[in-house]
Amino acid sequence: MVSLALSVSFVVGVITLLYAAWLTLNVTRSKSGDSKMQEIAKAIQEGANAFLTRQYKTLLPLVVILSLIIGYINLNTGIAFLAGVVSSALAGYIGMQVSVRANVRVAEAAKSGLESALGLAFKGGSVTGMALTGLGLVGLSLLYFFFGASQVALEPLIGYGFGASLISLFARVGGGIYTKAADVGADLVGKVEKGIPEDDPRNPAVIADNVGDNVGDCAGMAADVFESFVVTIIAAMLLGGAAMNNIELPLAIGSFGVLASILGSFFVRVGKDKKIMGAFYKGILVSAVLLLVFSYAYMYQMGDTALFPTVLVGALVTGIIFLITEYYTGKEFKPVRQVAEAAQTGAGTNIIRGLAVGMHSTVVPVILIVLAIAVSFKVGGLFGVALAAASMLSLSGIVIAVDSYGPITDNAGGIAEMSGLPSKVRTVTDALDAVGNTTKATTKGFAVAGAALGALALFVAFAEKVGLETVNLLSPQVTIGLFIGAALPFIFSSLLMTAVGRAAFEIVEEVRRQFKEIKGLMSGTGRADYAKCVDISTATALKELVVPGIIAVFTPLAVGFLFGVAALAGLLAGVIASGLLMALFMCNAGAAWDNAKKYVEDGNLGGKGSDTHKAAVVGDTVGDPLKDTAGPALNALIKVVNTVSLVFASMILFYGLFPL
Repeated sequence: MVSLALSVSFVVGVITLLYAAWLTLNVTRSKSGDSKMQEIAKAIQEGANAFLTRQYKTLLPLVVILSLIIGYINLNTGIAFLAGVVSSALAGYIGMQVSVRANVRVAEAAKSGLESALGLAFKGGSVTGMALTGLGLVGLSLLYFFFGASQVALEPLIGYGFGASLISLFARVGGGIYTKAADVGADLVGKVEKGIPEDDPRNPAVIADNVGDNVGDCAGMAADVFESFVVTIIAAMLLGGAAMNNIELPLAIGSFGVLASILGSFFVRVGKDKKIMGAFYKGILVSAVLLLVFSYAYMYQMGDTALFPTVLVGALVTGIIFLITEYYTGKEFKPVRQVAEAAQTGAGTNIIRGLAVGMHSTVVPVILIVLAIAVSFKVGGLFGVALAAASMLSLSGIVIAVDSYGPITDNAGGIAEMSGLPSKVRTVTDALDAVGNTTKATTKGFAVAGAALGALALFVAFAEKVGLETVNLLSPQVTIGLFIGAALPFIFSSLLMTAVGRAAFEIVEEVRRQFKEIKGLMSGTGRADYAKCVDISTATALKELVVPGIIAVFTPLAVGFLFGVAALAGLLAGVIASGLLMALFMCNAGAAWDNAKKYVEDGNLGGKGSDTHKAAVVGDTVGDPLKDTAGPALNALIKVVNTVSLVFASMILFYGLFPL
């Protein structure tokens, strides 16, 4: 007999996918503007599709090899691994397909005013959020049922999480390199050297920059949070114990959060004050409250509400992490304005201040996560911590809807600029884009915190699987693993930032060449070769994503087989602690530099074209690969390392070569 939790999970998943389909129809039936707007949108769409197709082809050999290895160890786990790969790739693909179609329609809707454009942009973003959570619930519930809906069925589900983690890693790495190479290249030549506006059609890198918004911030973020969503629920189910209601409770909580997100999305409306961020917070607040109501009702019906406080903790962390991140990255607040003011004395002081803000911004989120762990552990032990993480990630639908709104409005502004729409249209898209910068920053904070809590649950599941009751820091094995794990985010980030630098260098050289050789380009009578910059970003991103991916997958295996499970436990602890802090620092510092530049461009401290503005652009250039490439990719690194360890735990335990 199918349990209530399993039934609810599957039904909610199907409803969510149907809702995503309905939203897609709403978006695609909207007006798409004149022929010039459609031509630009088509170029963005073709570039995004070309990149994603080539990325998946590049990953295919690795996926096949890993699926054969995992399938040899356990056939069901191999099947689940392939399902995780397909689901994660599909989540990113669906979100991006709607995003590249919504952008031009939002630009057209902006002619009718703010409310019309906001509603359409949010619907486009909601497709991504709903598609990834719907796919996650359907995939988890079907596989869990197929494998027997019991404790034994959880083992293959780890493979589903690993498949999702693998695609998440490469989507974040490849998309991040692409988007920031194009962005940095476009800014350094366009804004700094030539003094032309952002999204100016004379800039040869402008289409590549707009493509990057979709493959990085939309497809990459979708795959990232899809993986966090399913991996956290799987980890919580693993820790659920032998009692059936506890094993399936995380699945139920995840379903309630997704259903609450659907209902909460209807409350995203701007009021008379026209505050867009307030509209988003309203939707998130309603979703969180409904999650608590549904969860309590379910627990009450099951006859045990003792673990309800852990669900409350997860919902509170979601809301508070948004507020903390907005404070450190929003241009209305003191930290960002201090970064902007520091640009008055040059790029050096601007960069110093941004680094300081990024470092400072790690403290409060860590305290929040520590308190969440302490309270949830007090209520429900290690399972309580995992359940709090599942509660937090259950709201991924509404959170990613808010996040994916960002690249859509960014593209809409670019299309408005390039197609020469009236200034009042650009005023609307600029207002939407300004909030989009904040939402992209705040949702990164959510993703980082969710990754940390989810990874902790995975770490505990690994320890239970290999029989580790304690991790002794005085053990040489553990110390070796700890140092390697702590160093891993640094070398990983270094490789990604070097890749962005190399690709950006090629873009800069190409943009300079075109301005020099194409007659009339600067005056507007010549036409830029946009395709060349798209090709450079695509080729470089795909070439550079391989080595970081191999390091992430094979480092835990090497440490485990060489030094044993205790060393691997040390590595997991090191990578979680180091990766969490590095990700928070890089994401928040990068967002602070970005919004400091935007603050100056709003007419403050000299405005556009001033020396302060040029210094702020340099700071933003430094921050770009931090906030959109290396920082977000660390979320995937943390979870890939943990899921790899969990999948191969039994082999490492019995076939380790040289444990100390």
